[in-house]
Amino acid sequence: MNDLLRPVRLVPLAFLGVMTVGALLLMLPATRAGDGGALVWPAVFTAVASVCITGMTIVDFPSFWTPLGQVVVLLLVQAGGFGIMTLATLLGTLVSGKLGLRSMLTTQAESHTAHPGDVRGLLRRVALTMLAFELVLSAVLTVRFRVAYEEDLGTALWYGVFHGVSSFNSSGYTLFDDNLVRFVGDAWMCLTISVAVVAGGIGFPVLSELARRTRPSRWTIHTRITVYGTLILLSLGIGGVLALEWSNPGTLGELSVADKLTAATTAGVMPRTGGFNSISYGQVEQETLGLTMLLMFIGGGSGGTAGGIKVTTFFLLAFVIWSEIRGDDEVVVGQREVPRSTQREALSIALLGVGVVAVGGLAVMLLTDRPFEVILFETVAAFSTAGLSTGITADLPRAAQAVLLVLMFVGRVGPITVASALALRTRQRLYRRPEERPIIG
Repeated sequence: MNDLLRPVRLVPLAFLGVMTVGALLLMLPATRAGDGGALVWPAVFTAVASVCITGMTIVDFPSFWTPLGQVVVLLLVQAGGFGIMTLATLLGTLVSGKLGLRSMLTTQAESHTAHPGDVRGLLRRVALTMLAFELVLSAVLTVRFRVAYEEDLGTALWYGVFHGVSSFNSSGYTLFDDNLVRFVGDAWMCLTISVAVVAGGIGFPVLSELARRTRPSRWTIHTRITVYGTLILLSLGIGGVLALEWSNPGTLGELSVADKLTAATTAGVMPRTGGFNSISYGQVEQETLGLTMLLMFIGGGSGGTAGGIKVTTFFLLAFVIWSEIRGDDEVVVGQREVPRSTQREALSIALLGVGVVAVGGLAVMLLTDRPFEVILFETVAAFSTAGLSTGITADLPRAAQAVLLVLMFVGRVGPITVASALALRTRQRLYRRPEERPIIG
């Protein structure tokens, strides 16, 4: 059992290793605009946020980092999105031409592959899928920057590639000081990025199955929950933002109907851990903050670029509650029974997520006098790796920023590590102890 769990323990170590390399690169004099090299803390914070594909920043991203620094960040985002374990195993396969048991288990832990024997095919599919999406997105955005905004070809290409990679990996980084606010009514730009966030966040296992099986009746439970759950959450997010912000002069109130629909769609998609914003979250209604926090905490699909506790975790628990209300002994989804061990894993991840956010939020509250709802929003955004912010990140004390940094790391590697460890530790008992029921409720 220890041999099985050892690869899982390597996941956070590998992330830490890449973050360290990234921070060192961002400390080079050539990566920072202005005199001298980058300061240590901005480099560390940016490296962690990039690998965790969170997109939070404590500096003005476009002006603080030189083009070389931006390239380093983009590479870190790409590494984080692809999955450090998957990337490391792919490189090992290319060099040695074979996979050992430890490498297969390591990749399996990161990518949620059902069988170690599928790893080689998975590596190829993930790499090709990411490359295909990013190439298409980069081309579409390049054309938009060139034609609509009259950028020269080189600038348009760089903008297109950067935002294509950044959007598919749900990092939230842009090359503009107001993120996407200047493009709030640009449906071509905002909806393209929104589609990229959904595609990247839905998860590679689901994308792979959708490519093979077009009939919903043949989908696995995982794909059904992820697809239908994503549609429900997108509808809730878009409809909620549209209703709550329709008359708010600081967000949608001054826009045309078409621009309101575009802005609401973008704002409804981005809490799936996209991190981009075309409206200012510092001016949204309190109810919108609450809705956005809920969507960020849930996150996106397993095995993709999204964070949070994941769609499958949330909706599986909803099925568990529904079965309990009905008095059913089994939890059934799509004519398939969900094992009790899987139910316990979902409950464990959800409760651990709540605990981490609660402890992190309390820590930040003790370190700053910001309003509770703003602190909670920032905390959930860090843990979920969504990276959305009301604009206070750079102004927080360094100790509070360090708490956010830890939350980003835990939010990125925690669910992967915990879920994999729980799955690998599952074993059949040959005996049962006497039962005793405590009072519940």
